Amino acid sequence: MITQNKLQQAQDALNHAIGKVKNKYRLGYHIMAPANWMNDPNGLIQYKGDYHVFYQHNPYDENWGPMHWGHVKSKDLVHWEHLPIALAPGDTCDTNGCFSGSAVDNNGELTLIYTGHHDVDKETDIIYENQNIAVSTDGITFHKIVENPVIPEPPADSNTHFRDPKVWKHKDSWYMVIGNSTEDKIGRVILYRSLDLRKWSYVGVLAEGNETLGFMWECPDFFELDGKFVLLISPQGMKAEKDLYNNLYQTGYLVGDYDYQTNDFTHDSFIELDHGHDFYAVQTLVDDKNRRIAFGWMDMWESDMPTKADGWCGALTLPRELTLGKDHKLLMNPVQELDALRNAEHNIIRQQKVADSYLVEVNEELLEIKAVFDLENCHASAIGVKIRGVNEEETVLTYNLNQQKLTLDCSKSGRVNDGRRTATLEANELLSLRIFVDRSSIEIFANEGQTTMTSRIYPIEEKLGIEVFTENGEVRIKELTYWSLKDIWE
Repeated sequence: MITQNKLQQAQDALNHAIGKVKNKYRLGYHIMAPANWMNDPNGLIQYKGDYHVFYQHNPYDENWGPMHWGHVKSKDLVHWEHLPIALAPGDTCDTNGCFSGSAVDNNGELTLIYTGHHDVDKETDIIYENQNIAVSTDGITFHKIVENPVIPEPPADSNTHFRDPKVWKHKDSWYMVIGNSTEDKIGRVILYRSLDLRKWSYVGVLAEGNETLGFMWECPDFFELDGKFVLLISPQGMKAEKDLYNNLYQTGYLVGDYDYQTNDFTHDSFIELDHGHDFYAVQTLVDDKNRRIAFGWMDMWESDMPTKADGWCGALTLPRELTLGKDHKLLMNPVQELDALRNAEHNIIRQQKVADSYLVEVNEELLEIKAVFDLENCHASAIGVKIRGVNEEETVLTYNLNQQKLTLDCSKSGRVNDGRRTATLEANELLSLRIFVDRSSIEIFANEGQTTMTSRIYPIEEKLGIEVFTENGEVRIKELTYWSLKDIWE
């Protein structure tokens, strides 16, 4: 009965907190908890026709705390419905937290695989972690199995970091990757195998880093995509290198070839996946259209989080379809279903030369913008787009043609400290920007996902509009279109 009592207490606390939430920065078309804290996306799956997304959640406070699993579902990846809290900690297998994990459909039984977190000594940060299972036949109510923990401890050559299981089926076997750290504090991903999801055997190390790739690889995800294998990881402890790795923790990937018989994964170097301020713990699912769809946590550890003052914190990114591009580069683009968010289309510019700037007055808070610049005969040194407030506020996206770099500057939209992020983007003939603006977020997809930038912003002014601009010359703008977007949460 511990679980049911804990779930009811958590749901009651959440229901009470909902009435205190302020809507100042609440997002219009992103997944958020109804109130209080959320972080990593968990358990992404399409089950009985619905998309399910679970997430790390503290229903008791707007700060991180005892991790529960929040839960939403959708039929179209656009309109989301909040469901009751799925998992609560407090049993012997998960004393202090139901940490991140994944979901599979086991012959109609929705199975959640998650990490049980246990604090041995909080003051000295001594912990231990194990892997557990909870099941459901209706996709709403879950019970933890009596066999928990199904993996009680990490391999002998590990330290205590042992979490975030991602499970999939290949032929007649289930496989599980887990984020891990060696005794020498080197991040790695380890692999297990099972025939029944209950009894697991350790296969070995799938991939391991070095001193430059962090002390722990969180939230691994391993899958085949367009003939190659991709390992997504979120390393903790990497040092910044010029424009790279400027957040506290990173998310990126390794691409290569894999042999199930030998557990041999030969791969290229680590590549950062998103170049904004707020993208972490990305996880994926495969849907019935055979698309690999990803969500990330749209916040970052130890960053300023002004929404806490409003009784909530944390959001997930838009759903993004993953594909492999040239040179095995992983591309992310918004799923097609997001077109359903659009209200009326406003075509502002078609094949028009602009020198200096061109302003379109728009006071909508929820926007999608498409801006396409012709670079073949461009005489400017830089071009870009500003989302402007009525006075001083602006969020600025600038492309420097000589350096071939894209810079997002949020320092005048609520990120006074550490407001800029820059990414290399080789755009030779065309710069195409697809920009999603929500009340407190911006997501940028440049040149069909060659570069993405995701950041939280915290404006206080009303919107003035959208401005395209140039520096030191003119550019032909092939297209400038915007849509106001629906608020799915009303």
